[in-house]
Amino acid sequence: MPLSFDLPLEKLKNYEGRNPRPEDFDDFWNDGLAEMRAIDPEVELLPAGFQCPYAHCFHMYFTGVGGARVHAKLVRPKKQEGPQPAVLQFHGYSGNSGQWNEKLAYAAMGYTVAALDCRGQAGLSEDVGGVKGSTLRGHIIRGLDGPPEKLLFRQIFLDTAQMAKIVMEMETVDDSRVGAMGGSQGGGLTLACTALEPRIKLSAPVFPFLCDYRRVWEMDQAKDAYWELQNYFRQYDPLHEREEEVFTKLGYIDVQFLCPRIHAEVMMGVGLMDTVCPPSTQFAAYNKIQSEKSTVIYPDYGHENLPGHSDRTFEFMCKL
Repeated sequence: MPLSFDLPLEKLKNYEGRNPRPEDFDDFWNDGLAEMRAIDPEVELLPAGFQCPYAHCFHMYFTGVGGARVHAKLVRPKKQEGPQPAVLQFHGYSGNSGQWNEKLAYAAMGYTVAALDCRGQAGLSEDVGGVKGSTLRGHIIRGLDGPPEKLLFRQIFLDTAQMAKIVMEMETVDDSRVGAMGGSQGGGLTLACTALEPRIKLSAPVFPFLCDYRRVWEMDQAKDAYWELQNYFRQYDPLHEREEEVFTKLGYIDVQFLCPRIHAEVMMGVGLMDTVCPPSTQFAAYNKIQSEKSTVIYPDYGHENLPGHSDRTFEFMCKL
């Protein structure tokens, strides 16, 4: 078997991460969840132009933390006898909630599907801004020069949990049979959502982004999706005099530290040649999951389509 460009697989299985964890991490996220739950989401469902003979398709809007109107695609089966399962979908960095037809296989199974548009990316969600410092070339560093409550990914993580809560409270959804899925940024958001909404039953992240930022930088992989880390230091801290402070603040939005909260069964897809989200950063998160879990390892693959994995994920979600 080829060696990972990162650590050998046996060491990956025991790797615990390099990024510092803020001392008040748990209080930070408990406060965030309390803020989210206090919001009236003012859910609005608008029929989409795309429709299907066996499913209703809606644009769903809700109010998230900070007052932003957040958008998701919602697909609901037309024929339903009692509450049925639901699947939550999260997209890759800079993308959007995808095309309607990509949700129909689950709708044909009788599942409700909700797919989030991340704030400020390629979808219809609102980014209300209001942060100090750079907003150029990246959302990881957006809000980094202000209080951690202003970090954009804090708001996006909470959007995932709020969308999950809204879907679980629908009369047509059985809140004990809900799954989450996504790749890259969507993989990181899948883990974050599963951690912040512990009722989620199944979780299927693929090569999760947003994990172990210091490890990415130390490996000289602060490029591609993580390039903003290198650019931030070059522009604002060229001597790395604030390195500990910066990575500690990023620790608030480091998915690995949310993973101990997960109660769901997790199946994670990993390509050992992934130079965008290095395998060690993914395992830093995976190794902190204490619930039932498994990995699907692709030794020769990187940050790309993993053959057969979409089918594997569909079969996994059929367990709902």
